[in-house]
Amino acid sequence: MQPINRTYAPVQAFVDELARCGVRHAVTSPGSRNAPLALVLAEQPGIEAVSVIDERSAGFVAVGIARATGAPVAVTCTSGTAAANLHPAVAEAREASVPLLVLTADRPPELRDVGAGQSIDQLGLYGSAAKWFHEVGGHEPGRATAVHHRGLACRAVATAAGGRPGPVHLNFPLREPLAPRPEDLDAADWEGRPDGSPWVAVEREPGAGGAAALREWIGGAERGVIVCGEAPGEMAAPAAALAAALGWPLLADPASGVRSGPHDRSHVVAHYDVLLRVEAFAAGHRPERVLRVGEPPVSQSLRAWLAGTDQAVIDPRVTWHDPTREARLVAAGDPATLLAELAGEGGGGDPAWVESWRAADAAVPRALAESPAGFEGAIPAALAPALPDDALLWVAHSMPVRDVEAFLPSTPRPLRVLAARGANGIDGVVSAATGAALGAGRPAHLLTGDVALLHDAGGLISARRAGAELTIVCVNNGGGGIFDFLPVAAAADASAYERHVATPHGVDLAELAALGGLAHRVAATPEEVAGAVATPALVEVRTDRAENVRLHAALVERVAELVP
Repeated sequence: MQPINRTYAPVQAFVDELARCGVRHAVTSPGSRNAPLALVLAEQPGIEAVSVIDERSAGFVAVGIARATGAPVAVTCTSGTAAANLHPAVAEAREASVPLLVLTADRPPELRDVGAGQSIDQLGLYGSAAKWFHEVGGHEPGRATAVHHRGLACRAVATAAGGRPGPVHLNFPLREPLAPRPEDLDAADWEGRPDGSPWVAVEREPGAGGAAALREWIGGAERGVIVCGEAPGEMAAPAAALAAALGWPLLADPASGVRSGPHDRSHVVAHYDVLLRVEAFAAGHRPERVLRVGEPPVSQSLRAWLAGTDQAVIDPRVTWHDPTREARLVAAGDPATLLAELAGEGGGGDPAWVESWRAADAAVPRALAESPAGFEGAIPAALAPALPDDALLWVAHSMPVRDVEAFLPSTPRPLRVLAARGANGIDGVVSAATGAALGAGRPAHLLTGDVALLHDAGGLISARRAGAELTIVCVNNGGGGIFDFLPVAAAADASAYERHVATPHGVDLAELAALGGLAHRVAATPEEVAGAVATPALVEVRTDRAENVRLHAALVERVAELVP
């Protein structure tokens, strides 16, 4: 490596070490102070750098790439409020256990707090949202500085990816020269290990763990339930095997990878969210044991039903994500390994128990088929068969993620579902879907509401500039549809509620599609939605918020009549 100058050489050593540690993607935003970081990342062999104009969008592009690949992603920005615009993505990465390397450029100490432009206090800027913060510091050029930066890069990658993954914040106070003007520096001072290995290698144990405690907890329970949420790794086959061995239903969140795929799905229950809104069914199906794997699903009806049950959790990251506070046992091993060990013991179970769940689950598609046009819950059911094999579907909060959990059917076709499940915000949905498409190296579909789409309108520019192939299905109900389901809709002054909470916008989505270089199509029925997603476009599905609330309630009533 030929060092450029005293500013660039430490950055070159740092970025070279990132590549040696396995970092393969970076996201850059424009700026002068971060020019050394952005230019070196862009030129580093082995790292694919994506240019995004807006830092808020850039942060979520990085989150999307990291979610799709499971590997740390670097994101860099210039000094000042640019760094503050990364905060929502950092918060999401923290809550969703996403490995992120946040590299903020900063003014050197002598230019801080003296009125210099683009200067704010960036030390510990992200607070507790950052898993680790380090002020890189300014050092005289030489071998000691190279060793410092190489070791720092290794620690940053290991910290972001290790244990419970999360965001690491490194603040670079960069002095002039910020331009890549060559200086006479000794290349030998800046070299890494000659065999191309990282400066510091971190060996991780797989964390398989033992299943003895879980086996003892399961005991001879016949009326148990397995709840699979999002978790690292592939767990579909062992989860299905355990469900069959125990004779327990498998309530599979779409993001778990268990609801869809070629594995045995005979015990999978896809529509648990709807079933547990039926009071008689929920009361008559209280379990003896609940084994939960990974993150808790979004479903409020499921969470309410879980309260008061005897639970154990397989939590490989030990995130303590247990909103019910009912778990008596947490197993920190690899989910696939633990599930396979438990399945090998057999179990039995009451055949009538799982059959009652399967029969009830089959009633939901029948009820859904009777829903009139305009029911938003029918859209995920229409998308499932229309998407290509191994499709990547990013789902926005607030109503889309709930409708996907409630109505996306179980299917033998592989389907990867991702969402911002950490902070559960609507931030950056287009940008995150863009990042997922880039990280996965294939087209992506985004299901979103109109407010979330408008909230990240800049993400359409990011997708277009990055060349991501994106198909967006936007449910346009003229505002925040989820609020109509909440008590505030009935209790607040109607005019104030409509303007300040529901926030109808009146934006022509055809103009928004043009911003992203997308075709615009309008679909009125589930069949039209299925046909409209065949090629990239912004597909607009116009619905009525108030009518959608009524149709949700009517569907639950029909299911209540159909379930045994």
